[in-house]
Amino acid sequence: MSSSVGKLFEFMSLVGQLKRVKRTGWVLRNVNNPESVSDHMYRMAMLSFLVDPKAGINKDRCIKMSLVHDMAESIVGDLTPADKVSKEEKFVREEKAMQHITSLVGEEVSQEILCLWKEYESQSTAEARFVKDLDKFEMILQATEYEQLETRPKALQEFFDSTNGKFQSPQVKEWVEELKNIREENVKKNQT
Repeated sequence: MSSSVGKLFEFMSLVGQLKRVKRTGWVLRNVNNPESVSDHMYRMAMLSFLVDPKAGINKDRCIKMSLVHDMAESIVGDLTPADKVSKEEKFVREEKAMQHITSLVGEEVSQEILCLWKEYESQSTAEARFVKDLDKFEMILQATEYEQLETRPKALQEFFDSTNGKFQSPQVKEWVEELKNIREENVKKNQT
């Protein structure tokens, strides 16, 4: 096997590793069958399809950014504040991981992935800010689903609290408000 094909298989393996990296926040809260990083990224990519065309945001760029924003976690894991790693150190680790991951593919693909990741990290574009909103929204949507599945109303409130006032996109803000209504309705149903 040529070295370039070997590198592609290492890339494929690292991407596949994301299916096995469980989201730390759910693991720490003893959620049954917690989602993987890959699960999270996939739903974010699907939510990116729903970007309001009037928002002036490039949907395809959002889809791609959603698919690469957590790639480094295939190497560094899903670091959370509980890991006591500073934001600066987390960035350094993830950047090093992204350099390695992107070194395994051709130059054009490598540059595209790395640029998308850096754009997301710097929050320098409307697309990056929208995807960041999707990242937070997908988390509270998932929390709501876990609360419903495990019949534990409000058990994951801290995830909602951590996102209060942090959404920027009018579209995602609307989704958040509707999700809060749905969640309240579920709480009422469980009380009867």
